[in-house]
Amino acid sequence: MMKKYFFFLLFSFSVICFGQIYKTIDTADYAQRKDFIKNYSLNNELLIKDLKAKYSGKTGNELSKIYKEVGKDFEKQVKNKGFVFNSVFDAKVKNLLERLRKNNPQIPQNLKILIAKDNTPNAYCFADGTFVINMGLFNWLNNDDQLAAVISHELGHKITEHTLKTFLKLINQDQLDKLVVQSIKSTKENRNQRAFDVLKNRVYKKGTENRKQEMQADSLGYAVFKNSDFKKEEFINTLKRLEDFDTISPRTLKVETYKKFFNLPKQEFNDKWLKQEDFSLYNYNHFNDKLNKDSLKSHPEVTMRINHLKKLFPELKNEVKDEKASESYAVLEKIARMETLPNFYYAEDYGVGIYASLQFLQDGEEEKYYKSWLGKCFSKIYEARKNYNLNRYLDRVDPKNQSESYQQFLNFMWNLSLDEIKNIADYYQKES
Repeated sequence: MMKKYFFFLLFSFSVICFGQIYKTIDTADYAQRKDFIKNYSLNNELLIKDLKAKYSGKTGNELSKIYKEVGKDFEKQVKNKGFVFNSVFDAKVKNLLERLRKNNPQIPQNLKILIAKDNTPNAYCFADGTFVINMGLFNWLNNDDQLAAVISHELGHKITEHTLKTFLKLINQDQLDKLVVQSIKSTKENRNQRAFDVLKNRVYKKGTENRKQEMQADSLGYAVFKNSDFKKEEFINTLKRLEDFDTISPRTLKVETYKKFFNLPKQEFNDKWLKQEDFSLYNYNHFNDKLNKDSLKSHPEVTMRINHLKKLFPELKNEVKDEKASESYAVLEKIARMETLPNFYYAEDYGVGIYASLQFLQDGEEEKYYKSWLGKCFSKIYEARKNYNLNRYLDRVDPKNQSESYQQFLNFMWNLSLDEIKNIADYYQKES
C-alpha cells in the first residue's frame, strides 16, 4: 500500500512541476526495440507459415506476400522510433485489458502492448497479437471507460479476423479483375470507360465492406465491453467524442497572439504578414466528381453507428454525461498533452506544430516549453524553405476544407521571407 501511495505522490509531483522539469518521453531504447523486432519477426514468420498451410496455391502465396510487406513496414516504423516501450501508459492499457478479459475468455492472451507517438485517437491490432495504442487517445478521451471502449472495438476486429478476411477478398477480387481486364483488351469499344467502371466498382465495394466491418466491430466490441465492469453508456460517449476529433484544432488563433509572439527585439511585427489571398473569385465547383465521396468512406458516419448500437442494445438509449477521469487517467492525459508537440515534430508536421504551439501559448500553458517547440519547428521550416521543399511540411491554403483561423495561419507562414523565418527560429531557440 505504501508503494502505491508513493507512486501516486511521485506522479502528482511530476504533473505539478511540468513547467520546470518536464522532459519528453525517451525513445532511445535500442535494446528493447531490437528485442521487440526480433520477436515480432519470428511471430510473423510463424503466422505466414500457418497461413500457407491453411490456404494452398495462389491464395496462400499472395497472403504470404501481403503479411511480409505488412511486417517489413511495421518493423521500419519501430526502428524509426515511432513507438515507446515500458512507458507510463503501458500499465493503464494492461489493466484495462485485464478488466475486459475477466468475463470475456475469447480475448486472446498473447496481446503485446505498444504505444505509438501519434496524436490521432486511434488503436489497431496486428495478427500476431501486437496491440498498438496511439498516444492521442489518452489526450482526446475523457476517462478509463472510454479508452476501454476503443480497445473493445479493436478487439472486435481482432476476434472476427477482419484483416485476414479483407486480404482474402482483395486476392479473390484481383483474380476476377484480371479476367475482366482481359475481356476489355479483347474488344475496342469503350475501353477507357469500362476500365474506369471496374476501378470504381472495386473502390465502392471495398468501402462498403469496410463500413460493414466497422459496424460489426462496434457490436462485438460493445458485447465485450458490457460484460466488464465499465459504465455501459460510456461506449456511446466514446463514439461522440471521436466524432468531434479534428487533426487541425478548430480553436481560433487571435491576431493579438501573432503580434505578441512575433514582435521580436530585432524584428518588429509586420502587418503585411497577415495579408490573406482573396479566393472569392475561384470557382471550386467547376469540375464534376467522377467518384461519389460518400461511397469512398471506409467508416460509416458516427450517428449511423450510434443508432445501430441503440437498436441492437436498448439499454444504450439512455444518454448520460461523461464520467470524471480517475486520478491515474488524469496524470496520463496531462503527459499525452505535453507529448503533442514532440509527436508532431517526430511526424515532421512542423507547420501544424507551430499552429498548436501558438494555441497552447495563447491559452497560457507552459510558456517556456511551447516557446522552445516554436524554435525547433521554425528551424525545420527555415531548412525546408531554403531547400525549396516547404510544401512537404506546410499546407497550402484550402478554403473548402480549412477553418478561417488555420487559413489565416497558413497565409502568415507563406508571407514570411526566408530571413524572417530564420530570425524567428533563432530568437526562440536562444530563448529556450
